[in-house]
Amino acid sequence: MVSKTPTTRRASGARLAAALGLACVLAACGRSDEAEAPAAAETPGAVTAQASQQAAARQQAADDAIAGLSVDELRAAASAAYQESRLYAPAGENAMEYYLALREKQAGDAAASSALIDLLPMSVIATEQSRDRGDYAEARRLLGLIERADSAHPALERLRTSIANAETQAAAKVEQQKLTAEQETQRAQQLERERAQQQQQQQTAAAAQLAQQQAADQTARDEADRQTAAREEAARQQAARQETAREEAPTPAPAAPAATAAPAQLRPLSTPAPRYPADALRAGTRGEVMVEFTIDVDGSVSNARVVRADPPRTFDREALAAVRRWRFEPVPAPVTTRRTIGFSPTAN
Repeated sequence: MVSKTPTTRRASGARLAAALGLACVLAACGRSDEAEAPAAAETPGAVTAQASQQAAARQQAADDAIAGLSVDELRAAASAAYQESRLYAPAGENAMEYYLALREKQAGDAAASSALIDLLPMSVIATEQSRDRGDYAEARRLLGLIERADSAHPALERLRTSIANAETQAAAKVEQQKLTAEQETQRAQQLERERAQQQQQQQTAAAAQLAQQQAADQTARDEADRQTAAREEAARQQAARQETAREEAPTPAPAAPAATAAPAQLRPLSTPAPRYPADALRAGTRGEVMVEFTIDVDGSVSNARVVRADPPRTFDREALAAVRRWRFEPVPAPVTTRRTIGFSPTAN
């Protein structure tokens, strides 16, 4: 990894700050237009078109602010927004938009895809809440984020239809009540305050729930690892006790002289070397395995087992596999013997 110089870090920070500042200015402009617009909306079509225009303008401002950020800056901004519970709002300064931009700039980014999956359910709820309080521009902005994150999301059509119906009803209500410009401005300001308060509360609760779930998942993984380690340690202790018992037990007298032929009498025909385990080779691990096996009358090997291994279980499988391929000259009767196989990375 190439280390960034202080000058580079300051430049990256400046670009990020400038982009965020632009987002705030453009978002503020969008809110100002939003406050004045409903007074002019007199038909259902006008309300829908106006909300769509406001949503598009707000999202374009956010996209322009984010477009100049690099992959590393997007990742840092997304992480900061996530930690600060800015999950999907405000526009241009939330985790969902940063992760969307990151996924678009770096296709296949696993972290961005995983984060978007976590954020989608909360974004659907936020869209419904914006629709219910009559904030249709915000509802359409969030709907656009959901569609960018997952164009096949099952809630898209339902949300799109319900927002359009709500806009139609709102337009009819505006037509009936003929709200004054001053009343509508006050209503827009109240909507903005309610939106900010509700979104902040929801995002904080959602972030706490996510953190709790992640902690529970980590606890479960730690417990599973602990149990696995305990089982492995118990198996190692059992194997050590069995090996000690075998070594301390008296060697039974041979049934026939031919079955206790000295190793010097055995003539190997083929003793291929074992394969060096890739993980051990990369780690530079060396060791040895003592294998006990029986040479049958036709010279083949059977009943191969590990008597001693250092380190345990690192080379056992390959040592046994190699011994089972060995061949000796035929013998009058089966012979059981032991051989120590060494493993050294310098010899491979």
